[in-house]
Amino acid sequence: QLQLVESGGGLVQAGGSLRLSCEASGRAFSVYTMGWFRQAPGKEREFVGGISYSGGHTYYADSVKDRFTISRDNAKNTVYLQMNSLKPEDTAVYYCVADRRKSVDEGSEYWGQGTQVTVSS
Repeated sequence: QLQLVESGGGLVQAGGSLRLSCEASGRAFSVYTMGWFRQAPGKEREFVGGISYSGGHTYYADSVKDRFTISRDNAKNTVYLQMNSLKPEDTAVYYCVADRRKSVDEGSEYWGQGTQVTVSS
């Protein structure tokens, strides 16, 4: 079992930055592929990015590439999402996910409760 708790969401102006954190409790965090999804009001949940269990490989949705960066600290059981150059369309609830497979998707095993990010224009 793995419990995921996100933090760091909030209100920011367009062009600003936020860093989300996701702390995992449970065993063997370092074997999990981690990732982030988001869901905007009235829209389907969408993939944001993922990071391999070692942190050596990251991948992103085209909509956030070159603006968002995922990293992890396995010693702290934490994964981060650094968001720069934020746009109003980045407004959404952001979810942390964990999976024992090599990638994350809608079928991933573990999900956090989400943290709200609001970007004002």
